[in-house]
Amino acid sequence: MRLVAKVGTSSLTDDHGEVDLEAVARLAGEVAGAREAGHEVVLVSSGAVAAGLPALGIRAEDRPRDARTLQAVSAVGQARMVQTWAGHLAEHGLVAGQVLLAPFDFMVRAQYLHARSTLERLLELGVVPVINENDAVADDEIRFGDNDRIAALVAQLLGAELLVLLTDAPGLMDADPRFSEEASLIEEIAEVDHELEALAGGSGTARGSGGMASKLAAAKMASWAGVRAVIAAADRPGVLADAVAGAPGTGTNVLPRDRRLPARKLWIAFALPAEGRVVVDAGAARALARGGRSLLAAGVLGCEGSFEEGAAVEIVDESGRVVAKGLAGVDVATLRAMAGRRSDELVDGSGEVVHADDLVVLPG
Repeated sequence: MRLVAKVGTSSLTDDHGEVDLEAVARLAGEVAGAREAGHEVVLVSSGAVAAGLPALGIRAEDRPRDARTLQAVSAVGQARMVQTWAGHLAEHGLVAGQVLLAPFDFMVRAQYLHARSTLERLLELGVVPVINENDAVADDEIRFGDNDRIAALVAQLLGAELLVLLTDAPGLMDADPRFSEEASLIEEIAEVDHELEALAGGSGTARGSGGMASKLAAAKMASWAGVRAVIAAADRPGVLADAVAGAPGTGTNVLPRDRRLPARKLWIAFALPAEGRVVVDAGAARALARGGRSLLAAGVLGCEGSFEEGAAVEIVDESGRVVAKGLAGVDVATLRAMAGRRSDELVDGSGEVVHADDLVVLPG
C-alpha cells in the first residue's frame, strides 16, 4: 500500500515551540514499521515556523505576524525539522528526502507531472519523502496555508490508497471534549456534510495553523480523490499500522467516494477560498448538476461580493444552496452587466461566466 502521513505542528513540538525529539523518534519508528510491512510512506511534516522560533530566540507567545518574518523563521525551522527527521529515520536505515511544494505544482500541468515524477523516483529509490509547503518564498495570496490540504493533494498526485492525518486528538468527536464529558469518537464518515464541518470547529493550538476543521477538509478532499482518510492521534501506539489495517477505534475513518476529481478540480473545490457568489436560476442549476456544462450569463440572476476574473466563486440557486464552485471568467462588474442576457445579445457573442473545465459540481 502507498500511504501519505501528515503530522501537525502540535504533534511535533512542545508547549514552548521546541521540536519534541521523543515525538519525532516515535513517529519515525511508525514510518519504519510501515516500511518493514512492505508499504510506501510519504511524510508531510509541519513544524517549520514553530521550530524556527526558538532557534532565533523568539518565544512562541511572541510569534510574529508579518509575512516576511514568518517566511524567514520558516527557512530556519525547515532546515531543523528536516535534519531531525533525517536523523531519526536514519536510525532505522531509512533515507529522508526534502520536497517543498507550492500551489502551482498542482495547478500547472507541467509542474504537476514533474512533481509526481520526482516523488515517484524517490519512492523507487526507497527514500522517505518529507514534504512541506515552500513557506520561505510562498506568495501570501497564492498558498495552501496549511499542510493538511497539501497532504490530500499529494495523496491524489501519487495515487495513494490511504491518507493518515496525525494530530493531538483521537479523531473527530461528536462534541467538544473540552466542554462535554460525554463526547465520543466518530469512527466512520461516509460523506462529510455541513453538520460534521460545524463539529470540527477551529484551530486547536496556537502553534498550529490547521485544527480539526482543516483535517476534516483535507479528508473530504481525499475522499473526492478516491482516497481513504484516517484522522488519528499521533501519539497512539501503532497508529500507522492500525490505520492501514482499518482497526476499530484507530481514529475517524473517512470513506472514499466512487467519483474521483482530478487535482486541479480538487484545488478549486476545496482549497481556494470563495471570493463571491453567483446566483443562478433553476434551469441553470439543473444544467450544471448534469455535469460537463459551462455557466452562461443567461442563467445568472445576480452576484454577491467583489471578485476579479480568475477568482473562485460559489454558484448558488435561488434558495442559496451551493450547487457548484468555479473560477470566474469575468470580474464582478462585467458579470453584473452580462447577467440574464443571451450570448447573441452580448458584444463579443460569448456569454460564458465559468468554463466547464474550471467548474466543479458539488453534492446537494
